[in-house]
Amino acid sequence: MTDVIHAAGAVIWRGDETSPEVALVHRPKYDDWSFPKGKLKSGEHVIAGALREVQEETGLSVVLGRSLPPVHYLKDGRLKRVDYWAARVRAEGELTAVDEVDQLVWLPLDEARRRLTYEWDAGLLRALTAAPLVTVPLILVRHGLAGSRSDWKGHDDRRPLDSDGTAQAEVVAQALTAYAPQILVSSPSRRCTQTLKPYAAAAGLSIRKEKLLSEPGYDPKDTLRLVRKLTEPTAVCSHGKVLPDLLTALCDGRIGDTHLRKGGFAVLHHADGDLISVDRYVTT
Repeated sequence: MTDVIHAAGAVIWRGDETSPEVALVHRPKYDDWSFPKGKLKSGEHVIAGALREVQEETGLSVVLGRSLPPVHYLKDGRLKRVDYWAARVRAEGELTAVDEVDQLVWLPLDEARRRLTYEWDAGLLRALTAAPLVTVPLILVRHGLAGSRSDWKGHDDRRPLDSDGTAQAEVVAQALTAYAPQILVSSPSRRCTQTLKPYAAAAGLSIRKEKLLSEPGYDPKDTLRLVRKLTEPTAVCSHGKVLPDLLTALCDGRIGDTHLRKGGFAVLHHADGDLISVDRYVTT
């Protein structure tokens, strides 16, 4: 359906993982209590939209965790889809007055469930607590668009991103901000390092180049061993001929389609070394 309204938000939590508090907002227009969310801007990536809406409605800076089931409902006769994530507070700022929200409260889970206006929000609370809250992200990124291999006259490792790929790299940077990876590892190919460069520059991080992530240097066992050693929040950029096999191995075959479009990425969420969930995204 092309006439779907797309929105994004988060179930934000703080405190101890075993007894967290969650943030609810009050919207005076509807006199309801719900989780922060809002409509995406034209061309806005869903992750960037979630971060923006959270900041605007709560004043909070958050780190996203695993995705939660999307919510669908009718709004003025149109289908509305709201994508949600579990989100942990990174920093608390001042709540800027906005027309949509006039109150923010932190509540324990049971009290939050009673305060929520809509049943689908109670479902989000159930999904929130169905798996570990604290997860470590491993983000596998396929490099952005880089023109045609056959049209490039130089060494393929030197083929750069084209204008569309450069735009994709900026979107990737916005998305990576949501997960705050502190380690960046890339194939030495120029198009791969360029895909991570905007985030690296914004975060003040260096990019480690690994031949095992390149097309000619890829080795199923050694590359898998390399990536499995990355136990901190990490983003890895590689190629379409490497990532599907790597995803299959990292996920122990638990996901069917492991193809990533150029500029796309998968977020593998781990807790205590165990894979909890896998989220996949595209960029335009």
